[in-house]
Amino acid sequence: MFRHVVVGADDLDAAKAFYDAALGALDVAPGTIDPKGRLVYTRDGMRFLVTRPIDGNPANAANGGTIGFAAESAEAVDAWHAAGLAYGGVAIEDPPGERRPPDGRIVYLAYLRDPAGNKLCATYRIK
Repeated sequence: MFRHVVVGADDLDAAKAFYDAALGALDVAPGTIDPKGRLVYTRDGMRFLVTRPIDGNPANAANGGTIGFAAESAEAVDAWHAAGLAYGGVAIEDPPGERRPPDGRIVYLAYLRDPAGNKLCATYRIK
């Protein structure tokens, strides 16, 4: 359904350090800076971008918004969480672990806020 997702950040160096580490734990190649100065990550035809806001105002996190990244295993979720914490992320909500939503799925997930405050989740679907 999605082709790309874009989040804002004021400090692209901090964003690159954070996302290279966190997404690297999910086997995503390090980001590159495109001609417009945006940090770009690409995988399986999808793109995740980090940019300074076009209107020149400070970046801020979407209230109520979360960006979810797919992981290949519970261990990858843990590695994503640890890498994110090591590079300026903040742990939020419950610790990484298994969840059983009411719809019958079983998932292993973890939440972080990136250095700009964007809420992120890495999820591995067990069942």
